Amino acid sequence: MIPAEQAARHLDLVQAPFTLPSSRLLVFRENDATGQDAAADARALRVHTAEYERPLRACRVIDRLEVRDADSELVPVREVRPDRIVFAGGGTLTFAGPGALSVCAPPGGTIAWTLPDGTRHTHAGAVRLHVSADRTMTAETQRHHDDALDATAAVWADWFGRCPHVRDDLQEMTAFCWWVLGANIVGLPRLGDVRAVVPSKIGYVGLWQWDAYFIAAGLRHGDPALAREQLELALRFPTPTGQLADVVHEEGTLASSDDLPIADRAHLRRDGSAIADPEAPIPLTKPPLTAWALRAVLEVSPDDAWARRMLSVIERSQDWWFTYSDADADGMPEYAHPYSSGLDDSPIFDGRLPVASPDLGAYLVRQDLDLALLCEQLGTGDAASHRRRAQRTMGLLARMWHPERRAFLAEGRPTDAITGLMPLLTGMLDAPTVDALVAALDDPARFATSWAVPTVAAGDDDFDPERMWRGPVWVNTNVLVAEGLERSGHPERARRLREQTVQLVMHAGGPHEYFTPDTGCKAPTATTAFGWSAALFVDLAVRLSA
Repeated sequence: MIPAEQAARHLDLVQAPFTLPSSRLLVFRENDATGQDAAADARALRVHTAEYERPLRACRVIDRLEVRDADSELVPVREVRPDRIVFAGGGTLTFAGPGALSVCAPPGGTIAWTLPDGTRHTHAGAVRLHVSADRTMTAETQRHHDDALDATAAVWADWFGRCPHVRDDLQEMTAFCWWVLGANIVGLPRLGDVRAVVPSKIGYVGLWQWDAYFIAAGLRHGDPALAREQLELALRFPTPTGQLADVVHEEGTLASSDDLPIADRAHLRRDGSAIADPEAPIPLTKPPLTAWALRAVLEVSPDDAWARRMLSVIERSQDWWFTYSDADADGMPEYAHPYSSGLDDSPIFDGRLPVASPDLGAYLVRQDLDLALLCEQLGTGDAASHRRRAQRTMGLLARMWHPERRAFLAEGRPTDAITGLMPLLTGMLDAPTVDALVAALDDPARFATSWAVPTVAAGDDDFDPERMWRGPVWVNTNVLVAEGLERSGHPERARRLREQTVQLVMHAGGPHEYFTPDTGCKAPTATTAFGWSAALFVDLAVRLSA
């Protein structure tokens, strides 16, 4: 079966809307019932746009789109493919370019749509519905519906032609994850002719720095040029001090607490956070895994000149952590804001800020080691200085080890969190410490839940199986822990975790944002069709198929 047909099995118009690479339009079934035949049961559709920091309910274009036959009977959706929605009796819906839908009713039938203001419109035959950037819509007779079908089919055929071939049992989910990556492409015209693969068109329409790294790791297997584009965009807007922006979006960048959207400030206030309205701006960035991502892309697409340009930006961003994010000047940088950790709601931030955390220390060590390797490979920079700094940081990281707890703990908060497993990434821990962390992974009271690895240990007072970063399983942290196991001398344990992770995604029915550790299902508040989960599933599938 070809990848497009495999992906189509998951296009339910609920968790996976109908969309097109580079389009901001999303088509859902009008009600949100789920199940194997959810899409085929739909008798009406709704249309939204995907916008930065705007929920779907605020981005409505069409509240109800109906296709009726010659007898004026409402006809249901028969099937959903990546390139078209097929209605009973022969009607179809497809794209007419990124900004428009083309809808054709069955012979003698009509199309009707209701706008958010309550007005209702009808059109016989076929109609082209064009949506402007301000969500206003115009309709005109569509005389080239077959051409629109062919053009949309060609876009998806080109995309699926790049889908990696993997092990048979992983191929269908790989195809769906590859669809997710294509579906999450948006243009950012204010920044030029650039494409961002966003975390999700459902609520996360921008290029988050950390997400870009994980997404690039998956894209590299089928579209290395697009993978490079994600890194270029993430590194395109450093501050004068070298700090990388947390988010690049259609209206600019988010690099400081001054730039936070109103909704984020309100969320922080609800949690009683003192950082909702700080007296002084707090820099916002993401953990330093930039060189990790660069090395991953270069593995499949070597380009020394491009890599040197990226390297100079990464080195400055690494220096920024040590110069500008070390409030107590002890040599170990801290997280000044939860958003800079990527683990926004982790209980390690329930205490004072800024906070030194073992994950940040591990990422800094890993990045300096990766920078040293890149300097040597590219014949530039000072590899020795990166290794010396890695050794110094490793010494400070070792102070976060609590032998009585057999855990690395963040300063000021004794939560047994997945952050304490990240020092495995350094490959520099002594054998007893590595053994203790492996034992923690195999302990049901800590991280050996039914579906691993929970982001807070099951026996910890802060554990919550459904709340973001307080217990649910995330694909990206699993991938990092698996790499840490391999770097720390446990390749078979690493492979087992990778196998468990792809099984989790398949069990849950798709690459959701995060999963409950007891059932392995999508957590209630998690986003679906999530970019880094999809990308890392692809990366894992390729690795496990080698």
